[in-house]
Amino acid sequence: MGVLSPLGLSVPELTAALRTGRSGIRLLDVPKLPGAYPAGIVDGTFSDRFTRLEQPFLDRCHEMAIVAARQAIEDAGLESFAAHGPRAGLYYGNVNGGAVSVQNWCEDVLVHGKHKSRPFTAMSIMSNSGAAQVAIRHKILGPVVTHASACASSGVAIGEAMRAIADGYLDVAVVGGAEAPLTAALIGVFDGTRALSKADQGDPSRTCKPFSRDRSGLVLGEGAAFLVLEAEESAERRGASKHYGYVRGYGVSCDAHHIGMPESQGQVQCLVQALENAGVKAGDVQYVNAHATATDGGDMIEATAIRTVFGDSEGSAAVSSTKSVHGHLLGATSALECLITVVAINESLLPASGNIGIADERCSLNHVGERPRANSQIDVAVSFSCGFGGTNAALVLGSRRSPL
Repeated sequence: MGVLSPLGLSVPELTAALRTGRSGIRLLDVPKLPGAYPAGIVDGTFSDRFTRLEQPFLDRCHEMAIVAARQAIEDAGLESFAAHGPRAGLYYGNVNGGAVSVQNWCEDVLVHGKHKSRPFTAMSIMSNSGAAQVAIRHKILGPVVTHASACASSGVAIGEAMRAIADGYLDVAVVGGAEAPLTAALIGVFDGTRALSKADQGDPSRTCKPFSRDRSGLVLGEGAAFLVLEAEESAERRGASKHYGYVRGYGVSCDAHHIGMPESQGQVQCLVQALENAGVKAGDVQYVNAHATATDGGDMIEATAIRTVFGDSEGSAAVSSTKSVHGHLLGATSALECLITVVAINESLLPASGNIGIADERCSLNHVGERPRANSQIDVAVSFSCGFGGTNAALVLGSRRSPL
């Protein structure tokens, strides 16, 4: 696994933040926009890790994708996938491409009157550039596919890679997503939807409040998260020294309801499909990492779906939304939350829904609450994502103690 996130620049850093409930959300001054905005911010820049010849082709989004993917690939004990030929793939989630590069070019043409871009601009704005750049560096010769299903993008990417491996088409796949949406153009777009939260006046780090009676909207975040999936027999054949668990099942559905408003029944269908694919029952699941973005209608609708499938009693699956501490990474959010769920399984840790305070009675669930819970054995967990347009993705993850 590999990650650059508002919670840390590596899996150990992220794990430490989850254990304490530390938030990676803070105020961001955005040029061309008034005031400061709460955001999940990745500390640091990464351009100095690339040569002067590479830099013009790389947006911040792609830099983070390359670095996080390299962490995951090295963690798997790999470097080049050339020997795998077409049986290695890369499945990637991204919505906004190179958002910084897009904004810069729009300023050039609309403000400064330029008539044509620099020659590398096309490659720095593409949605699939992050995947392509990783594939080039690690010689991934099989399918290199970018999914753009809004907030479910990287969840769909992980699920489709799991299917390709389970169906025998691939031996190994690098999976994940990246986004760098903290630009005036994209923050202004989300502010225009009236879904963006204003900063908490007492403590900006507590702005995002999923499932809370006091929630006021989502907080955007940036980052990249990657995992390496591999057929068990392939990992054994090459002598892989470790693994973190199993992708046991995958569900994907569409609400077919409204372009911007979710619907519970489509979400229920997705969750049930994932459990059936995994061959587990709702009662076998100890933890659900919810999509919940802290919007009024979205959280209520998702809570209804989760409650329908898992119940809301004390003995049912514990539920939290970690967006409360890292923000909403759009196309990369599913990958980050999947990785966090794997960490939770391995660390016997139930991550918190930070800032939940008093839960909205319409969002009745078995909430983890404001503080993480240690010493909580998790053998089966679900990472759930929902996106604009109605696409839902659910991943059933199992511990090393519970193989297929």
